[in-house]
Amino acid sequence: MEFRNPLLAVVDMERSVAFYRQVLGLEVIMDLGANVTLTGGVCLQTADSWAGFLERDPGELGWCGKVSELYFEEENFDAFAEKLLALDIHYVHPVKEHAWGQRVVRFYDPDCHIIEVGEAISAVCRRFADSGMTTEQIARRMDVPVAFVENAMQ
Repeated sequence: MEFRNPLLAVVDMERSVAFYRQVLGLEVIMDLGANVTLTGGVCLQTADSWAGFLERDPGELGWCGKVSELYFEEENFDAFAEKLLALDIHYVHPVKEHAWGQRVVRFYDPDCHIIEVGEAISAVCRRFADSGMTTEQIARRMDVPVAFVENAMQ
């Protein structure tokens, strides 16, 4: 068995495609009308067609359950966070730093799916190294093996 793609049910396909293009820079690679595949393997399906496949009324599907998220990493996290400030984004939380040093932001797409964008781990390691930390100090700070840090910084 092989996992292929996450599929998000959306109420308004045009609005959702525009959101993923504008906010995350994803592009359409296949458009079948009720099903659109974006770069990175994110698939969008109209809620009505998805409910039909499930043989359910769309109202039964529990919109805005907020129990999962799509995770992205961004090399230039500061520029991305700045870009979000200019957009009409409904945040789960603003930019914060996790205990291991990675900065992240979480927000909702138009259908209340949670999107997380984290600073790329390689960028976290470089940020720590640029501040004067040794590889061993970075590994301790991030609670990872030294080999993980060395690999991330290649």
